[in-house]
Amino acid sequence: MDLSDFDPDGPNGDTLFGLPHPVDEAAVVVLPVPWDATTSYRQGTSRAPQAVLEASGQLDLYDLETREAWREGIAMAPEDPRVRSWSEVASAAVAEARATEGPAREAAAARADACAEQLTAWLDHEVSGLASQGRIPAVLGGDHSVPLGAVMAAARANPGLGVLHVDAHLDLRVAYEGFTHSHASILHNVLERAEDLASVVHVGIRDVCRPEWHRVHEDGRLHAFSDPMLAKELARGTTWDALVQSILAPLPDRVWISFDIDGLDPSLCPTTGTPVPGGLSWGQMTTLLAALAASGRRIVGFDLCEVGPGEWDAIVGARVLYKLATWAITTRG
Repeated sequence: MDLSDFDPDGPNGDTLFGLPHPVDEAAVVVLPVPWDATTSYRQGTSRAPQAVLEASGQLDLYDLETREAWREGIAMAPEDPRVRSWSEVASAAVAEARATEGPAREAAAARADACAEQLTAWLDHEVSGLASQGRIPAVLGGDHSVPLGAVMAAARANPGLGVLHVDAHLDLRVAYEGFTHSHASILHNVLERAEDLASVVHVGIRDVCRPEWHRVHEDGRLHAFSDPMLAKELARGTTWDALVQSILAPLPDRVWISFDIDGLDPSLCPTTGTPVPGGLSWGQMTTLLAALAASGRRIVGFDLCEVGPGEWDAIVGARVLYKLATWAITTRG
């Protein structure tokens, strides 16, 4: 589009990052998903898309790493009212399931999962459409259960896809609390339903259960770089750059990034749903993304989930979203 009348250094409108691109002309299209039905500790991530949108206006567009990649366009699609409706129905069903036992609990859990299947089918359709247009799909949650349909669509469009998973948790639990689509089960569901995944690389992991950790060592597609391991290597004098190269090594040429913000130090995301001490610093995160882009791999899409409703969380979330979007544009070539 013609940007001659747009001042990137001045105050702009109330669009995402104040950018003027319409959705049908943007390189990156952000799909807001206000859903947090199965959150197991603190709720509020359903408010993240609106909070991130509001916070995004205070960000300067010129980025010291990605420069002016924004010129290709980043836009947020309108919220689909069905998503919020599905989330409300599912949330009520989850609450009922947690308060009952036996067949009544199973029936309530099934209703929650049915809503999640509707969300999965909707995201699969939306992301497939964006990919067919040569654009970069982005999912802004919501809790971390939401991107399943998006990764399924990306995997079909990119056979042999890899997933870079930044998170405090492995999210490999099977139907956590009895909910197939639990936020703690997203990577298990991705591995079960996304076609022909080459590898999943988990980074920042520091809160796991035994079956998850055993699976990492049994499934050749999985590569986990835990927080204690990274800390130990840094203490031994291994450089972060060397660790980053090890993290990236198992990834194929095309990568989806699944970014749960609790993978960062909780000082950067204090109102996220399940904060855990430790995690990546801001600088470690940005150098990881920069190295991924510099490696020649292509970021075909991404999700950002579990951003809390607090103002600081939204500010950090907006900047993570901007980094993800502009690096994805850069790797598009």
